[in-house]
Amino acid sequence: MQLVAASKMRKAQDRVTAGRPYARLLGRMLECLTEKDANFSYHPLLTQRAPHKELVLMLTTDKGLCGALNTNLFRETMALDSEVTQFISVGKKGSQFLGRMKRRLIAEFSLPDSPSFLQTKTISKFMIEKFVSAEVTQVSILFQKFVNTLTQRPSKLVLLPLSSYYSREKKVIVEQREYSSADGGGFFLFEPSSDKVLDSILPYCVHFEVYQMILNARASEHSARVVAMKSATDNAHQLIKDLTLEYNKVRQAGITTELLEISTAQLATE
Repeated sequence: MQLVAASKMRKAQDRVTAGRPYARLLGRMLECLTEKDANFSYHPLLTQRAPHKELVLMLTTDKGLCGALNTNLFRETMALDSEVTQFISVGKKGSQFLGRMKRRLIAEFSLPDSPSFLQTKTISKFMIEKFVSAEVTQVSILFQKFVNTLTQRPSKLVLLPLSSYYSREKKVIVEQREYSSADGGGFFLFEPSSDKVLDSILPYCVHFEVYQMILNARASEHSARVVAMKSATDNAHQLIKDLTLEYNKVRQAGITTELLEISTAQLATE
């Protein structure tokens, strides 16, 4: 299981890191669009409402044997107000937990181990429909953020309204301004107009962000499973050594006892 998880982990990590340059470029394009169109806040995905209902997409695993990965995420879930929060679950472990805790689960999605963008798009479309119809006032994603093989952090990202996405992306853009000027990505021409491009790109941003977070969760899952299985393998080897030593001690004690009995019997006969 450790070898299989290690193979999957490398592929999942490569998919996560491969999307980061594209995400940076998309963020710079969004910044340029919002600067060109001062009235961009009219879009329904940017509508700010009084927070009274929240929809949370919880990304967990289908299987166990991955250490405390799901447990840490469940701890964050229990901190949310059950009266105003409803959930979408990806992963059997999350669905089972929400059922046991009697939290409101409105949808459950099943994804393969290496999901495609089109497969995750079904989930993001459902979230957009709930937000645009004003059934919820905020949409968030609760997932394990992949840092490295040994570290995965439970994180909650507010996805809708997208104003939080803009502020987060602009902060990253400011920190990487020299990268933007180096690759020529600081200037864009939009056809037919910036507002029409914005209408198309905002839903796409939601789809892409959900896809990236699911890839993050998959990389975290396989990394945690590699660490857990390595620990289990090391413990099994140590257990074998301890049992072998104990067996040899008992066997040696038995041989010694038999020798003593033979010697005692010989002395008694003489």
